[in-house]
Amino acid sequence: MKAVIALGSNLGNRELYIDSAVAEIAKIIEVTHLSTNYETDPVGGPAQPKYLNAVLIGESVRSPHELLNSLLEIESRLGRTREIHWGARTIDLDLIVYGDEKIDTPDLVLPHPRAHERRFVLEPWAEIDPDAIIPSVGRIEDILLRI
Repeated sequence: MKAVIALGSNLGNRELYIDSAVAEIAKIIEVTHLSTNYETDPVGGPAQPKYLNAVLIGESVRSPHELLNSLLEIESRLGRTREIHWGARTIDLDLIVYGDEKIDTPDLVLPHPRAHERRFVLEPWAEIDPDAIIPSVGRIEDILLRI
C-alpha cells in the first residue's frame, strides 16, 4: 500500500536526523520517492528553532497501525521525547496517508487531519508527487494555491 510520511527535525544535526530516519524507514518499507529538505519556520507551540522538513513515499505491506508503531519506535531510537506539546524535537514522523484508507481511532487518524493546512508537508510532497490527492480533501497542488 502507498504510504506518505512527513519528516521533520529542529534539534541537533537536523539533516543527520532526517537521513537517519529515512534509512530506518527504508528497513521497513520500500521507499520509492524522497523530497529534498525544506527549511521552515515552526508552526504552533513554543518558540523554537527552524525545522528541516521532507516527505517520502513508499510501499508498505504493514497495516497502518503497525506502520505507525514502527515510526514511533524510530522516533524513540533517534532521541524523540514528548515533554512539551508541539515542542522542538530531534525527529518527527507523521503518517499522512495510507492508500485511500480513512481511519479515525484514538491513536491514528488518516488522512492526517492537519496535512492540508501544512505547507511544510504539501510543498515537499508536491515536489515528488505533483498529482497526489489527499482523500476527501483534494489535489495537493490545488490545496497549495489556497493556503
